[in-house]
Amino acid sequence: MAENGTNGPNGTNGGYVGTRTIRPDGLDKVTGRARFGADYNLPGQLIGRVLRSPHPHARIVRIDTSKAEALPGVKAVITRDDFADQSSEFIPAGEMLMNYKDVVRNVMAREKALYEGHAVAAVAATSAAIARRALKLIDVTYEVLPHVIDVVEAMRPDAPLLHDDLFTAGVEPKPEKPSNIAKRIEIVLGDIEAGFKKADVIVEREFKTAAVHQGYIEPHAALASVSEDGSTELWCCTQGHFIVRAHCARLLGLDIAKIRVTASEIGGGFGGKTVVYLEPLAIALSRKAKRPVKMVMSREEVFKSSGPTSGATVKVKMGATKDGKFVAGFAELKYQAGAFQGSPVQPGVMCAYAPYDMENVKVIGYDVVSNRPKVAAYRAPGAPISEYAVESVVDEIAKKLGLDPIDLRMMNAAREGTKAAYGPKFGPIGLEETLNSIKKTEHWNTPLRKWQGRGVASGFWFNIGGETCASLTVNEDGTVSLMVGTPDIGGLRAALTNMAADELGIPYEKVRPIIGDTGSLGFTFLTGGSRSAFSGSMAIVEAAKQIKAELCARACKLWEAKPDQVEFSNGAVRPLGELAEKIKPMTIADFAKVAGKTGGPIGGYGRINAQGAGPSLGTHLVDLEVDPETGRVTILRYTVAQDAGKALHPAYVEGQFQGGAVQGIGWALNEEYIYGADGKLQNAGFLDYRMPVASDVPMIDAIVVEVANPKHPYGVRGVGETPIVPPLGAIANAMEAATGIRFTELPMSPPKVLKALKERGLTGKN
Repeated sequence: MAENGTNGPNGTNGGYVGTRTIRPDGLDKVTGRARFGADYNLPGQLIGRVLRSPHPHARIVRIDTSKAEALPGVKAVITRDDFADQSSEFIPAGEMLMNYKDVVRNVMAREKALYEGHAVAAVAATSAAIARRALKLIDVTYEVLPHVIDVVEAMRPDAPLLHDDLFTAGVEPKPEKPSNIAKRIEIVLGDIEAGFKKADVIVEREFKTAAVHQGYIEPHAALASVSEDGSTELWCCTQGHFIVRAHCARLLGLDIAKIRVTASEIGGGFGGKTVVYLEPLAIALSRKAKRPVKMVMSREEVFKSSGPTSGATVKVKMGATKDGKFVAGFAELKYQAGAFQGSPVQPGVMCAYAPYDMENVKVIGYDVVSNRPKVAAYRAPGAPISEYAVESVVDEIAKKLGLDPIDLRMMNAAREGTKAAYGPKFGPIGLEETLNSIKKTEHWNTPLRKWQGRGVASGFWFNIGGETCASLTVNEDGTVSLMVGTPDIGGLRAALTNMAADELGIPYEKVRPIIGDTGSLGFTFLTGGSRSAFSGSMAIVEAAKQIKAELCARACKLWEAKPDQVEFSNGAVRPLGELAEKIKPMTIADFAKVAGKTGGPIGGYGRINAQGAGPSLGTHLVDLEVDPETGRVTILRYTVAQDAGKALHPAYVEGQFQGGAVQGIGWALNEEYIYGADGKLQNAGFLDYRMPVASDVPMIDAIVVEVANPKHPYGVRGVGETPIVPPLGAIANAMEAATGIRFTELPMSPPKVLKALKERGLTGKN
């Protein structure tokens, strides 16, 4: 049967993809009708609370819960004894490999508490007040141990040891003694020593970044209900409810088919809600109490007990010829993993030099544990840190050579055919286009005053695909239900609805998107890695193909036609040739009316393991002003240019660009975890953990570059990670332009800036 589209691929009418349609979930969000994690309730539910370690490192000698259990109103108490130990082998959980020995210990401390805020016990009671009282009645005997917070100190041979069975992976022969270095990784391209010998200029620097939290507005929340036969329902705020199901089944010894997880609306995640914290505890408490249990973190718990991203110490050495060609790049990355292995040092290593076409690259990375909360993903995890260091050095090379910083990047930009140090050869990519776009802006050519500076930096993220399901069901009235299994964080419903409407040639308003629970769809990997719009749209194309093929087959039966006498285009099956003179086309709505007489319900299902996620590159430009009397930095102007491949919904693509830039501004200027000598977090709240608010940032200009990804039917690339990669370097470069000082430690907060200015005799009078 023929398929013939008019303006778009795959039989589409090309009407909605690339347009700014109204967000389907918008009304519920602005009216408060949308239900987030803490909005779910069940009759007879109990309130769960967690007892957390006050020590950054302590052996748990004894836990006595008898007094808490005897308190009227307490229905269940759980400790380490309620969780079976797990294997240290890395076991698949969807697309991820999980060391469940570490996961179970992060969910509930076992032999030791490894950071302040580590869960030690949990209770379920008939009220929050009783639950809080019960926590005070739990008697825990600790043997306090020395702690280590800084990543470099944790790597020393005499550092306090967190795990006596942790031997550095990636080192041959295997070390004889355990250490806090979980892994050493290395990538090499070419001959780094020979490359440096060709260099006319070499710049080498060390950088330090602080751990920062994702800063989502909605704290973690979960509601669990376990029936007498073990059937479990769980509602939670998560980026991946199928992953939550896999983790909980493994940790609690449950049949995965008996767990049904529903993802609530999510008040921000940015990678921080791809893991489990409360969910296994809520299920364990519900199973024990035989009643539903609801748990919600406080903001202090979010900061102390859920994963920020790594802080790191990074060394970078780059060499270039006098005409500006990069000939060698070396980097050493030391990333904090928190209490358990698994920092994002691997993608940090991969992304460090990825924006550039370089023949000689060597990057070494270390995954290091310390007495901090276990890190979680945060938007392009690992890449902002390593590329901040590289982009700072690139800017220094430009100054030493007297070259325009955009021209220098353009000269060395990765392009189609470039071999990345981490392995692949790139297909079509848009870094050059983003650099050109920035250089053409009025922003780039606007003059600045004293104490103002302009900085530019580029960034890279490789993007992923993965297991994805989507269903399209034609309803009796001709509307179409679209169901996907990836939670909507940044306008995903609108983007995928655009795609479904175009694929089926029906009005946007006729598509009704739903985020299905784990019982409604096949396994779908989480919303992360900039994969959801990319892979979800591919699954929708597959589902739509099935519907179009089915409708064409039904038309052949109704019209007594051959397959080559019909085609699907613009929302209808159309007769071809002589048949067109006798028979009128039938729309999807027409078929819906007679579905029962022509073969039954009409639908399509996409089940894919999406491949071909093209990398995304971007360039950021920032102007800032420094107050020499206070050290305060004001962002004056900001422009983002990034390759989206094809923007399914430009407004939400721009929103991703702007959101990543704002988070990068916070990371560069203010945000940091501050620990005292006692190993305790001193700023576990938004009052002291300084995130940007609307008054801190200007309107951010977004330039959407579209260099089509040939591996996607519409050319789509993921866009969510890359926007947070360039800001750190761009702002550091602007700071150097404004003050003449190269800051090598983040954040560049007012006290640090003021101190640096005073040390150089720079004041408001100069």
